[in-house]
Amino acid sequence: MTGATGTYHWPVMVSEVLESLGVHPGGTYIDCTLGDGGHSVAILEAAVGPGPDGMHGRLLGLDADPEAIVATSQRLAPYGSSAVLVNTNFEHLEKTAASEGFTPADGVLFDLGLSSRQLDAEDRGFSFKRPATLDMRFSAEGELTADRIVNEWPEEDLANLIYQFGEEPKSRRIARAIVRNRTITDAKHLADIVGRASGYRKGRTHPATRTFQALRMGVNHEIESLQAGLDQATNVLDEGGRLVTISYHSLEDREIKRFVVGSERLKAVVKKVIRPSKAEVERNPRSRSAKLRVAERLKPETDASRDR
Repeated sequence: MTGATGTYHWPVMVSEVLESLGVHPGGTYIDCTLGDGGHSVAILEAAVGPGPDGMHGRLLGLDADPEAIVATSQRLAPYGSSAVLVNTNFEHLEKTAASEGFTPADGVLFDLGLSSRQLDAEDRGFSFKRPATLDMRFSAEGELTADRIVNEWPEEDLANLIYQFGEEPKSRRIARAIVRNRTITDAKHLADIVGRASGYRKGRTHPATRTFQALRMGVNHEIESLQAGLDQATNVLDEGGRLVTISYHSLEDREIKRFVVGSERLKAVVKKVIRPSKAEVERNPRSRSAKLRVAERLKPETDASRDR
């Protein structure tokens, strides 16, 4: 996708997101994972409304990555004060929404995938295709890096992380190989070691995919942040407001499903996940694993009735 400021990450299931959020002119929406702003642009186009007398909706965009805020602020500049961008992790959603005047909100979106900009960055280490520094932090403020985990953690702790967050059945074999090959200097070096240790053949999915996923999630405390973000999103939603999530692996999807099912303040709008169309997957192969879920904030009397 190309815009005035360059080439952007293709946003996933844009029409499905707009429909699921129920975006309308004058609405108030929060994009908790701003990224390159693809979903935010679509939401603003539908929410701002035509003409000077139109109902002007607003959007709050959050991102833990400061580079995303800088890049996307230019893209959303034409929307003026309708777009408010804040460099923060969505685990601070409730406080940020309150301070910026976005409570209650008509809809909250989480798109949990990495952007192409992050994957293609030379110095971040998210991709196993480049000899980039093993960093993997969304924000430079974080103390833990992938380099520290890979080169300093005990073998057992490393294996447990790869198994827990990567759901990698060969985690112990991979951890053993990593420890034996220390010091590991960059992302491509690590990917080569993991590939040999796993014994997997290179196919549609790289043999190091699950290990890199686990490292990134461990570095950024992603599951803990997601749990906090979902809870706070429920707090900021208006009655009838929609929570829309897009996840890309089973660990996140299970956490989202568990949260919605266990919540007394939400109900699932659709029980099955929504998947991208065949045409979208052909256009954007990175969308193939995306799973969209939709939940709605219940009215207080409906909440109370569940306790009876």
